[in-house]
Amino acid sequence: MVQDKVAIVTGASRGIGRSISLALASQGAKIVAVDIDLEATEAFVAELKAQGTEAIAVPGNVTVAADVETLFKVAKEAFERVDILVNNAGITRDALLLRMKEEDWDAVLSVNLKGAFLCSRAAAKLMSKQRSGRIINIASVVGQMGNAGQANYCASKAGLMGLTRSNARELAKRNVTVNAVAPGFIATAMTDALPEEKRQELAAQIPLERLGSAEDIAHAVLFLASDQAGYITGQVLGVNGGMYM
Repeated sequence: MVQDKVAIVTGASRGIGRSISLALASQGAKIVAVDIDLEATEAFVAELKAQGTEAIAVPGNVTVAADVETLFKVAKEAFERVDILVNNAGITRDALLLRMKEEDWDAVLSVNLKGAFLCSRAAAKLMSKQRSGRIINIASVVGQMGNAGQANYCASKAGLMGLTRSNARELAKRNVTVNAVAPGFIATAMTDALPEEKRQELAAQIPLERLGSAEDIAHAVLFLASDQAGYITGQVLGVNGGMYM
């Protein structure tokens, strides 16, 4: 599916980013793992290499243009090309609207939306010259339906879906597809810490009656990154158990 393709994954060292990296690696992709936490990223890359995957760790803050430029330079020097970009890096700073601090609004929009813009812009330069590429943005179901206490996060993910569609139109003539995956409620370390009653309440909101897994998201990304998805662009693929239709 993605044999010998070079994939940059931001926020790669844990959670959904880790699962995406593992899924791509399992199908023969070379991984450029990016995270602000260099120690965790290097440890993860050591795991990938132990499994036979070609991989490098690149520290960087996706909100800093210079860091993003360095990231793509390092990736190209290591592997000569970039075929896949997964914009997964993201943060939350939840609060009700009346209590939300301006700095928390700015931080979430900067990482979740500006970071994807900077990485997509850098990827577009390389992929346009190659006349091929896949850009996949990790959005969220709450960017589609809203969620109390997450005005900043919802706005950033809704903006990411708009960015997806705009970039898809611009880059299609270069044979570069741009799509988004919108996860629903996904089981993570954070949800694992919740009381069982709360977990059941969350699951009750989902037609499939369970939380999703990071692997569910990784499988969707793997498909969109593959040759089989070559005629799909500008789309938002909901992976949410039917929570939003």
